[in-house]
Amino acid sequence: QVQLVESGGGLVRPGESLRLSCAASGSIFSIVAMGWYRQAPGKQRELVATHNSGGARDYADSVKGRFTISRDNAKNTVYLQMNSLKFEDTAVYYCNCRAYYSYTEWDDFWGQGTQVTVSS
Repeated sequence: QVQLVESGGGLVRPGESLRLSCAASGSIFSIVAMGWYRQAPGKQRELVATHNSGGARDYADSVKGRFTISRDNAKNTVYLQMNSLKFEDTAVYYCNCRAYYSYTEWDDFWGQGTQVTVSS
């Protein structure tokens, strides 16, 4: 149906930046929203940022002012620019895409996850 391919994770020091990318492909009729979630060891998956097709963006309080989500609709790609990274941002980051794969059917699709590690 819909496949998501993420890239851009890695190991950085506190205060540094990373940019994640996620490209959606497959049987996409229309995309409702794309976003990023993360899961740290021993914790539940949490919302980081979302961007809906109307242009509205939503951020977790913990990343407001540091992270920016953006989309390239022509490429079905969502980006997450992460600045001023902190130790507590360490997690596996998952791309999410809520999309219609037919005229009437939709679902939430997930990427495989990309590791972000903030360490000195």
